[in-house]
Amino acid sequence: MGTASFGRSKGVSTKIFEAYLDGLSKHRPQEYEPVVIDNAGFHSTKNIKLPENIFLINIPPYTPELNPCEQVWKHIKQRVKNTVFKDMETIREWLFQTVTDMTEGTIMSITSNHHYITEFNAKLNT
Repeated sequence: MGTASFGRSKGVSTKIFEAYLDGLSKHRPQEYEPVVIDNAGFHSTKNIKLPENIFLINIPPYTPELNPCEQVWKHIKQRVKNTVFKDMETIREWLFQTVTDMTEGTIMSITSNHHYITEFNAKLNT
């Protein structure tokens, strides 16, 4: 699936989030990357090393409509409702294929939000 391996950690931590940001920064170092974060405990930015080309956009609590990840899950759930799978492996295969088939255009249409563009442009102009 093209994800970085962080060992066999169960759950997510600030350390894993920091490693993700570092990997994202190195993936396209010439690009300035906005990353939308919610109030998850592991998104704590206290004592975190933030790469220079990463910009964090904090969304207010209880606003799933502003969270791009929530919008992707909503898109996926709309395609799976009323579907019966024979076992967990079939669900995994379906989910893998569904995510693999999502184009960049699909992701952009699901997650685009003018609030992010406004916030990102404000940061660039400071």
